[in-house]
Amino acid sequence: MEKSFSSNDKIGIGIIGAGKVSHLHAQAIAQIPGAKLLAVCSRNIEKASDFSAKYNVRAYTDIDEMTRHSGLDMVIICTPHPAHAAPAIKAAEAKLHILVEKPLASGLADCDAMIGAASVNNVILGMVCQRRFYPPVQRVRNAIDEGRIGDPIIGLVHMLGWRDEAYYKSDSWRGTWDGEGGGVLVNQAPHQIDLLQWFMGPVDTLYGCRANLNHPYIEVEDTAMAVIKFKSGALGSILVSNSQNPALFGKVHIFGSNGAGAGVQTDGGAMFIAGMSNITEPPVNDLWTIKGEEDMLEKWKVEDTVFFNSIDPMIYFHMKQDEDFVNAIRERKSPLIDGKEGRKTVEIFTAVYRSERDSLPVKFPLAPEKERNDFDGRLSENSK
Repeated sequence: MEKSFSSNDKIGIGIIGAGKVSHLHAQAIAQIPGAKLLAVCSRNIEKASDFSAKYNVRAYTDIDEMTRHSGLDMVIICTPHPAHAAPAIKAAEAKLHILVEKPLASGLADCDAMIGAASVNNVILGMVCQRRFYPPVQRVRNAIDEGRIGDPIIGLVHMLGWRDEAYYKSDSWRGTWDGEGGGVLVNQAPHQIDLLQWFMGPVDTLYGCRANLNHPYIEVEDTAMAVIKFKSGALGSILVSNSQNPALFGKVHIFGSNGAGAGVQTDGGAMFIAGMSNITEPPVNDLWTIKGEEDMLEKWKVEDTVFFNSIDPMIYFHMKQDEDFVNAIRERKSPLIDGKEGRKTVEIFTAVYRSERDSLPVKFPLAPEKERNDFDGRLSENSK
């Protein structure tokens, strides 16, 4: 029987993984009246104990034991990407709702297993992509929904960032296929890729390539590009890189059939690293040519900057994401980004890897490649 919640009930939350981003969620949950953080689970007993002491929650090193914790209604998974599926499935089997840090997983097979487990156990699965809650991002989405640019016909992602050797040495899993599941496509770019597909709709065909251009000390790609044809007939392109020093920006620009364009700079300068650095520049609309609204751009930039400076953006937008998911549980509705929506980003970056491997366009939808063992073309022949 489904558990129902009154307006006075608090949703009990456990966090799986006690790394850097888990602290953002802990601080965000403290700001949500209808939620309470109860437990943390980490294989590292020292991290779990430190987290427990800091937030006054119960610490566990075993997921099965934590899922039996009285009062838990949901978990937030903050483990490295390849380690999302196993705890998500265990939580689903314990009838707990699951919110997963981006990306949903590092591969499609894991995505499908998580979505299937959530469906069978009648629990909600969602993914974190807090940039959807940025005011300038919401503005672009509203302009599309209201038909103010006509139909979206061109979508562009440009993310030119930087990650240095110290970043990759900050955690042993970073920069490795086994630990991270990929490079810029899997770790830094999912936010902008998510926004592109959210704005433009389903993908039909993708041709992509990827490379490691100036990070010889890591296994994974630091740069990737793709050309996309959407099912609507619209066209798009993706350029994402961790190879620009200093980091420049992350942008998503959409152009419509009436000739108007709307865009957002989600990141300016050095993109923040959870637990290591802060957001350096406010997200702003940097393109707006909708007829009659051209003069709004500077006004919005001022408003968004003032708002940005009035909050802790590292915590606030995670709070909006967690609150959306808590409300979805309470109201038994879909969150803004459910499991199937989260899978779309994984499908797009998987297509880039397969296209690079095969030197061919990739047709959507994509299914897991059960007959191959090269991790969608990420692994070389010598690594299989």
